[in-house]
Amino acid sequence: MLLFLAVRALFPGSFDPVTQGHQDILRRAALLFDEVVVCVMFNANKAGRFPVPERLDRLRAAATDLSNVTVDSHTGGLLVDYCGRAGIDVVIRGVRGVPDLDYEMPMARMNHELAGVETFFIAADPDLAHISSTLVTATSQLGRAPG
Repeated sequence: MLLFLAVRALFPGSFDPVTQGHQDILRRAALLFDEVVVCVMFNANKAGRFPVPERLDRLRAAATDLSNVTVDSHTGGLLVDYCGRAGIDVVIRGVRGVPDLDYEMPMARMNHELAGVETFFIAADPDLAHISSTLVTATSQLGRAPG
């Protein structure tokens, strides 16, 4: 049995755009933690397709029935700096497969070393694991949108 006491968790991402996979991870995280802050983060390695206010609105719409979820954004500084200011000890990351885990593990370790922040990995629903924001954008630009 999992037992979390008054744990605030952060679900960070670019959410550009919000996908069904993001929504699934958010709903599952909301069942595990007392509070989940879903946060649009600035990623210097990604060019934003949708403005941050639109992404925030889409996340709020996705979380309307989740009473323990709040939506925020963070545009500067490290993720662990945001966690420190917000009193967050756990970061939630959805993983679709081994490549995602290979990408996430060094960041998880660094977050722990820098600030004691733990990372909680949630495996993607197999029916949604093929969906990424990049693929959703690419297909929607051609008139079709999978998720």
